[in-house]
Amino acid sequence: MPDEKKPAIANLSTEVRTFPPPAAFADVANAQPSVYEGANADWLDFWEKQARDRITWFEEPTVVLDDSQAPFFKWFTDGTLNVSYNCLDRHLDTIGDKVAYHWVGEPGDTRTFTYRELHDEVSRFANALTELGVRRGDRVAIYLGMIPELPIAMLACSRIGAPHSVVFGGFSADALASRINDAEAKVVITQDGAWRRGEVVPLKANTDVALVRCPTIEHAIVVRRAGNDVAMTDGRDVFYDDVVDGQPAEFEPAVMHAEDMLYILYTSGTTGRPKGIVHTQGGYLTGVTTTHDYVFDLKPDDVYWCAADIGWVTGHSYIVYGPLANGATGVMYEGAPNFPDNDRLWQIVEDYQVTIFYTAPTAIRAFMKWGDEYPARRDLSTLRLLGTVGEPINPEAWMWYHEHIGGGRCPIVDTWWQTETGAIMITPLPGAVSTKPGSATLPFPGIEADVIDDDGNSVPLGGGGYLVLKRPWPSMLRTIYGDPDRYVQTYWSRVPGAYFAGDGCKRDEDGYFWLLGRVDDVMLVAGHNISTTEVESALVSHRAVAEAAVVGRKDELTGQAIAAFVTLRAGEVGDDKLLHELRDHVAAAIGPIARPQSIVFTDDLPKTRSGKIMRRLLRDISEERHLGDVTTLANEAVVKEIAEKAQRSSA
Repeated sequence: MPDEKKPAIANLSTEVRTFPPPAAFADVANAQPSVYEGANADWLDFWEKQARDRITWFEEPTVVLDDSQAPFFKWFTDGTLNVSYNCLDRHLDTIGDKVAYHWVGEPGDTRTFTYRELHDEVSRFANALTELGVRRGDRVAIYLGMIPELPIAMLACSRIGAPHSVVFGGFSADALASRINDAEAKVVITQDGAWRRGEVVPLKANTDVALVRCPTIEHAIVVRRAGNDVAMTDGRDVFYDDVVDGQPAEFEPAVMHAEDMLYILYTSGTTGRPKGIVHTQGGYLTGVTTTHDYVFDLKPDDVYWCAADIGWVTGHSYIVYGPLANGATGVMYEGAPNFPDNDRLWQIVEDYQVTIFYTAPTAIRAFMKWGDEYPARRDLSTLRLLGTVGEPINPEAWMWYHEHIGGGRCPIVDTWWQTETGAIMITPLPGAVSTKPGSATLPFPGIEADVIDDDGNSVPLGGGGYLVLKRPWPSMLRTIYGDPDRYVQTYWSRVPGAYFAGDGCKRDEDGYFWLLGRVDDVMLVAGHNISTTEVESALVSHRAVAEAAVVGRKDELTGQAIAAFVTLRAGEVGDDKLLHELRDHVAAAIGPIARPQSIVFTDDLPKTRSGKIMRRLLRDISEERHLGDVTTLANEAVVKEIAEKAQRSSA
């Protein structure tokens, strides 16, 4: 008999803990179970209704989806609107005096903006940009830290109809220059310096280095924040307050077509030419308002805090556009989560009586590592809903979050989505779906997802493979800026008619989706495709482990061997006894095939400035290759330390 075909990715671990929605929460939840029935019965009607109910249109669309040039899908093509108007103007008569943002600076200073105040500041800045020559269709680069002028700049651009390109304030001058040049930006908005762990990051100086190579830039606008000395180039550089002060607090919002470009956002970690993801107006706003309302169960009196950086898509969708269009009160924090102490975020939750908190698994594992005593110092009783975003969350981190931050009472929405999807695609609706630690659960209403094998066939429940989305959705990317062929090749060539997400995934017998990380993070061990996420989750389930990263390294016997890098909880000692205990623990949790061949104990792991672990560098360390450029890391020094420990462990 022929050998039975192996699954695309092995499903080695199981999770049996289940948490139904609390009855009191479910009774008044925005999204009831019936929402799935309606959306699945007629998904186009579902999205049309969301667009009509949630957006103020200048001209309401009559076309829902135009798929005549697939995969270049278009939504609501004959509708007109303005995103800034939807985030600000339409609220003025009803909630104009409601707080839009509570902002907290790292040094301890604070600012608060009502919707009316935010509208006025956005209008002034739109007038200032116009005086500097910014017109509809011009691209504007934004290189700022987490200060209020960042959403103000985005909203001013959308008010004019000038697409913005936000570049994360932790990126280097090289990264900034490549993004400015790819977008051919006309203006860049930056600041003198940004606070980070008590130090000043010299954003203006970085900008000056970048602009030597950016011929399209006509002006650099500089926000005064840290007070550090900066060089100003005559005729090009202007201070924000100098051009904004005295401007009128009114600016007529441009009438934009639904398919006009709203922004370009470059995906992190790209090499060579940056990959500029293009999002448009009407479909994007439909997606982010719908998901923000349903997934976070937004109520009028909520204080909502997405603790991401606006430099990433999470901040675009769930700090700026979704929450403001929905009339939410949000929290923004400028600095590091452990400055001046490890309870800084929990202090902010207590001070502002935050009710909804959304953060990354990387941050949660850091909180675990620092110790349970830090959240215990603060009153977190106002929290009623928690969320995670950015990568799969291992079950033990989920449980720690549930117990120590949520007090065992808060539903957790584990959300899967991407820069490319624009909005959340797979998630529990907190009043309608039982959760399982580590699972993103089910597709959002109106979204059709599947798990396929190497031949493009749907994998039966219980199996693993590759995640695809089988029909278009309003907030989807429209193209890669300036490179439509790359858009087709990257996302639509693997499976005919389906969007290939590039993530490994498994489904359990209940149809729940379990994300397994990027396809590149799958190891081939003795003929078995094993997800790094499953092995990492097994390691972190051990009482001593705070965080773990796993890679496959070349092995003559098994093809690849599993190499693990582990950080321990406070007070734990990484000795030979613990090393053997951890190897056995993994073998017991998910099978002997997943037993790590090597384990290196380290105080930290190499991470990008968005908090994602750079497994490529760990593979290079494991195989003793040249490490290349590490300047985009948040913690460059740790790479040398890990390499030295790895060499000693293999000696």
